Order: sequence, then structure tokens, then C-alpha cells
Amino acid sequence: MIPPGFLHDLLARTDIVEVVGRHVELKRGGANYMGLCPFHAEKSPSFSVSPSKQFYYCFGCGASGDAIRFLVEHAGYGFLDAVNDLASRVGMTVPQERVSPEEQQRREQQRERKLVLGELLERAAGFWREQLKASPRAIDYLKGRGLSGAVAARFGLGYAPPGWRTLAGVFPRYDDPLLEEAGLVRRREPGDGARGQAGAGGHAMQEAPEAQEAQSGNERGRYDWFRDRVMFPIRSVQGEVIGFGGRVLDGSKPKYINSPETPLFSKGQELYGLFEARQALRERGFVLVVEGYMDVVALAQAGLPNAVATLGTACTADHVHKLFRHTDQVVFAFDGDAAGRRAAARALEAALPHAGDTRSVRFLFLPPEHDPDSYVRELGLAAFERELEQAVPLSRQLLAQAAEGIALDSAEGRARMLAQARPLWGALPDGALRRQLLPELAHLARLEPAELAALWAVAPAGAGGAAAAPRAGLESFAGGASAPSRAPAPPGPGRDQRRGTRRAPAAPADLALRLLFRHSAWWERLSGEDHQLLHDLGGEHGDALAWLEGRLHDDGPLPWSALQQAAQGLDWAASLARWVGGESGDDTASFEDLQRVLHQLWIERHKAESALLAAGNPGSDELQRLRWLHQQMALHKAALSSTAGPQA
Repeated sequence: MIPPGFLHDLLARTDIVEVVGRHVELKRGGANYMGLCPFHAEKSPSFSVSPSKQFYYCFGCGASGDAIRFLVEHAGYGFLDAVNDLASRVGMTVPQERVSPEEQQRREQQRERKLVLGELLERAAGFWREQLKASPRAIDYLKGRGLSGAVAARFGLGYAPPGWRTLAGVFPRYDDPLLEEAGLVRRREPGDGARGQAGAGGHAMQEAPEAQEAQSGNERGRYDWFRDRVMFPIRSVQGEVIGFGGRVLDGSKPKYINSPETPLFSKGQELYGLFEARQALRERGFVLVVEGYMDVVALAQAGLPNAVATLGTACTADHVHKLFRHTDQVVFAFDGDAAGRRAAARALEAALPHAGDTRSVRFLFLPPEHDPDSYVRELGLAAFERELEQAVPLSRQLLAQAAEGIALDSAEGRARMLAQARPLWGALPDGALRRQLLPELAHLARLEPAELAALWAVAPAGAGGAAAAPRAGLESFAGGASAPSRAPAPPGPGRDQRRGTRRAPAAPADLALRLLFRHSAWWERLSGEDHQLLHDLGGEHGDALAWLEGRLHDDGPLPWSALQQAAQGLDWAASLARWVGGESGDDTASFEDLQRVLHQLWIERHKAESALLAAGNPGSDELQRLRWLHQQMALHKAALSSTAGPQA
């Protein structure tokens, strides 16, 4: 739990010009500083940073906030990470939640361990960068792939020499267990030394005599994880090296290897090139997801710097969630062969729960003989961008995947198609996209939409679509109306007394807390802006959400029962129990219910800011801000109307 007073003091001590200036080139213009907005593409500076108000504002796109919000929305920090970063720079200690001394010690040791692992990785990355400069063979390889020195430097490319223990000359203790934990050194297991068995670098495991002689004590059986490979540092969204990918310079197998899973690196959650692509994502408005490091670097060289790559694994829901925190448009690029189609199928399944009426997911299939790297080098960027324009939208990909390999000229084939389509369609969040696809699937199956809706036991469009009746506590959002927090007046004379007294609908802030504590995994599906909105609630709501984010950061999603027990004794625990309800409360809410609550909170926030601006004799800048606020309120109201369910 971070007290609101601490956040106020932290922001008062923070120099927002210094924080923003680490990411944006600023020049003084009167009382403020001006620069090119990092949140949208522009040629003339419209991004203003006020040192007196400790606030930034863009006159072009309306982006605004304090230092914490800037780190969350621009640098990709979590709320707690942003607070910790700012606090460390001004010498403040972030108040910790009440935990036992043993738990506090465990967390501190875990934090220090991660810092040490990060330092080891940074040192290895620096060594390999220097080795690249000294290796004509590796330089010629990169030049042969069309890469310039500037692009190689931007991505921090390096070269791991072919020796078995080159890192022994970099680190004072080659037998340090942390080198193994960081994924830089590996220990040979019994049986690995058989002649001809391939190692991590694609070489036979038999060691040279001088390597065997060099072994002593605990170093025996250890060797470098990466050998004779071009090295691609994998960075976190904050720019820290958390792992590596290595590619051979010849036809050896395996072509690519990654760092093993470590406390810093999980390939199912990370994306290569995301740190380098952040600004390009804002400028171009979409992210291109490819399958190889070289594709990312080659596309950046060709002039398409908004590409990222999965790390030798299928696209996961975590990948998609991370991408949608940076952009609303995702394009997956695959080879047109059978393997590419299988990869596209997995990407579709990962993307479906995150798709929505305001998000775009498309699929690009290149000719089987090409990957993005070879396509751009052979045919040029203009040809590749024409292919991008023809990318298939998610709705068409879903229909094609459901019907793949099936003859629809028979009743049996159409029934099988529907059986394959149902879990895909069911994974979509409720909204206009999901409701439009139901009649299209019915048309393919030669059924009426109402027949398919009845078959799948969903309400047809016009009667609320697939959405069920509003969940308990969410009635006030069924039609987008504001939720009063006071109890209704008791029934007067002549009213139907048999209905009894109905409890007032919960206020939006209470509902947000209820949904997030009952479904804590949803926190990670929210955008950085939504996180900041919720933290800005302040009071007990803000304290509870800061505490929740800390628990999720340390332990991952937890059930309500575990969170309730952990929160016992905290100042706001009684309020939390009132917001969330008892163990027998209704757990049937959907993520779309939370989105409706957030739309209402945004409307309330924009209304409050509009009232303040209008009351202060607004000038031209304030009038422009007012217009933007009214536009945002209209968008949120439209979103509420489009997702509204039937009245209870």
C-alpha cells in the first residue's frame, strides 16, 4: 500500500523536465519546455512540459499527466516500477505493505539477485559487442544480410566467439552459480560428452585438449551457452538486457537458440525488439509481429522499425496483451507454408480474448519461399508494404480457420465447421465484432442466425447478443447511466411493497474494485492509462489498488479468498470486504463488465476536468483541451451504448 501523501511528496520532489528529458529532446519556450510529442508522430513541437505545475500536455493529441503517468504510458513501466524508479532518483524510500520480517527479507534478496543477474547480462552484452568489432567474419555476415553499422549498434548486436570458455576471461569466477542462473554458462550433464553430440552452439560436445586442461575444481564441466553466434540482446520494455538470442553464421543447426528460462527472462512473455520499436509503434500506429530476430533487424534497416518477434515459441496471450498496451493494431506476418498456417492458428487463438471493437488484428501470409527479411531484400520495402495492405482481418481468419480442410457442400462438413468455430467465436469478448460474426457463421452453415443462436444457447442479436443479463451490482451500467452511490428513497404510499427495499447500485469506483479483486488476472489486461485512472481514485480505493498491484507483481493472479486473507488487518480491509462482497458473491462477471465501469469512470473524470476548465475563464489552450475532453466523453459514451446489455 502506497499512501497518497507519499505520492504527493514524491511528485513534488521530482523534476518532471529531467524525467521527460531522458526520453524527449526538450527546449525551453518561455516558462515551459517544448519538444516533439512521444505519443504521436509530428514535425512541429506541440508537447509542453511545465516545471512549475510538474505536468506535461500535448496540444496535438491531448496526452497529459505527471511524471508517474509518463513512465507508465511512454516507457511501459508498471505503476509500482514507476514509483520505485522516481523514488530511487530523489532518495525516497517507498513505504512497504505490512509483511513479516522473513517475507521482507525474501523480497529484498530476490530484488538484489535480479539486479546482480542483470549486471552480469549487461557485462556479457558489452563483451560480445566488442568481439563483433574484432571479427571480420561476423561483420561480413551482417553486411551480407544488408545491415549497416548504425542498425547493428541500435539493436546492440554482438558476436560470441567459438571458444568453449571465452566468458572465463570476462568474469572473475567462471564457477559462479549466478552465471548459470543468468543463462550465460551451462553445466554439462552426464552423457553430454559423447563424441558427435551437438551442444548449444551447434558444435560437437567433445572438448579440445587445451579446454580439458583448463578445467579445474568447480569449473569442470562448464562451458559458454553461446558460441560462434551473432548475438541479439533481448531487452525489457525498460531497456534492460534480460536475455539473448544467438544465430549461427553458417548452415549449422539449430539456427537460433535463446537464453534458458531465468528469473529475468521468460520467452512466453517477452518480445524481441519491443523496446527499440516503441516510438515507431506510435508513429506508424501498428506493430508487425514476425518470427525471427533477423526479420526485425532487417525490416528496421529497410525502413520499417515497428516490427517485433516472438522468441522461438508460439504467440501467447501474454504476448498479445503486452502488444495491446502499446498499440491498438497488430499485424502477424507468417510464411505461407503449412508451418506458417499452424503458427497463425495459434496466434489467432491467443489474440481472440483480447480482440474488440476498437482493436485491429490482421494476418499477413507471405509466399512460401520468403520470410520478411528475404522478401524485403529481394523485392523491396514498397512491395512488402503492398502485402501489408492486403493482410487478412481477424474475422476472415477466424472463418477460414474454422472451415480449413472441410468441404462445406455437405451437412456433415458444415456441422464440423461449426464445431471448430464455436470455441473460436466463444473466445471473443462480447461486442459488435462477436455479434456480427454469428450471422456470418450461420450463413456458411446454411442456418438462420436465430437457429445458430439457439443451437449455441446464446441470445440472438437484438435481444442483447451473446451477453447475459447484467450481473449483480452492474445494473446501472446496462444502459450506460451513471450509478448513484446513495440509497433510493423508500417506497411511498401506493407503491408495490411486495418488492421490498432494493439496495442501491454500487458506485463505479466500488465496482471497479470488486471486479478486479474477484478477477485479479484482469489487471494485466488493462492499459497503462486505465491503471493510472484507477490509481488516481485516491483514498482507500487507491490504497487497495496499489496493494493489489504489488501482490500481482510478486505472486501473480490470486483468487479473492487469498487476497482477502492477505489484506486482513489493513486499514481499508473492512471497506474492501464491503466493495467485493462475501465468499458467496456473484463471480459470473466478464471482462467487458469491467470495461463498462472504466468507461463510466473516464466520463466522470473528463466531466470534472471540463467543469474546472470552464469555471476559470479559459484561454485558447484551455478551450482546445475542453474540445478534446468533450470528444473523449462522446467516445466513451458511444462505447457504453455499444456494449450495453438488456435492462434487468
